[in-house]
Amino acid sequence: MRGGFAGEDTPKIDMPSYVGCILPKDESSVTKRVIGTNIYVPYERMEIASFIKEGLIEDWDVFEDVVSHIINFLIPVEKSQHPILLSEPSWNPKIKREKLTEVLFEKFEVPAFYLAKSAALACFANGRHTGLVLDCGASCASAVPVYDGRVLLQGVVRTPLAGDFIARQCAKLIKEELKTDPIPYYRNLMEDFAATVLQISDERYDQGQMETIPTISYEFPNGYNVELGHERFQIPEALFDPSVLPQSGGSSELSMSHIVSSSISLCDIDIRPNLYNNIVVVGGTSLIVGFTDRLQRDLGLKTPSYAFESQFPKFADGEEVLQLGWRVDFGVGTFQQMWISRHEYEEFGKSIIEKKCS
Repeated sequence: MRGGFAGEDTPKIDMPSYVGCILPKDESSVTKRVIGTNIYVPYERMEIASFIKEGLIEDWDVFEDVVSHIINFLIPVEKSQHPILLSEPSWNPKIKREKLTEVLFEKFEVPAFYLAKSAALACFANGRHTGLVLDCGASCASAVPVYDGRVLLQGVVRTPLAGDFIARQCAKLIKEELKTDPIPYYRNLMEDFAATVLQISDERYDQGQMETIPTISYEFPNGYNVELGHERFQIPEALFDPSVLPQSGGSSELSMSHIVSSSISLCDIDIRPNLYNNIVVVGGTSLIVGFTDRLQRDLGLKTPSYAFESQFPKFADGEEVLQLGWRVDFGVGTFQQMWISRHEYEEFGKSIIEKKCS
């Protein structure tokens, strides 16, 4: 999670989207939460948990603590003078949007609030108002069509084949190599392993062919070195060819090119060429070497009738795109009219979110 001020190039705070819960010694005590980078410090009886699932808020108590932490860091005084803009996934349901509106106005007493679709922000950040946003993050990958700055909800398509899936496959391989469970340093190790080792083949994975490629060495935190060859291509292959998964594990899941083409096919035929020619790729998992090249190849094979020339911007991750998108959004002259003011909230209640942030 990141937070900052409109108009600035970089966020002021960058913290994990999960918290540490220090379990009480007895039933009379309460669970203590560890928020921010402090979770990297080991505490006795601490468990790591996320309050977000598939981009949606699941634990509102933890969410309130996290927001309070961010606001206190960014705005130590005069909190009531600062409007707040948040981003949301395109599949965020009405009940959660209304709950979020209620929490911000009632608990945090914000003077104004706006909830922006993350896919629209990604388009704005790339200088577009129309495009297809492929976001391959942690819990899921999604293809979201944006037309003239508005998300076309009927075209949203998702698949669970994303970062968490890759992390589980990496953990399985690491456990086999180390002969031990990597959980104590799980997340950091998985991220480093994936960024350093994994690569996506230009064409469909062929183990016989991959057996001939040179191996690379990876050193684990305990000093153990392992040579990896075809494994570094095999792990992320399921993102583009789910048939390599065990039948019980999800060969029916959709590949990256499939969710893109399916999403566009659900949109009006007149705007499909425009969407194909404006594909924006974001999300940490999309940074795996070879991701965009393979996507372009597979889309070309899947949709030969479209002679598209998509440009895939190379952002560091989805959060960086959102930061730039906020700057563009705030820079629009009419944006000040889009805020939900406290007066509007008091007059219309939490349902105002559906009218002003559709």
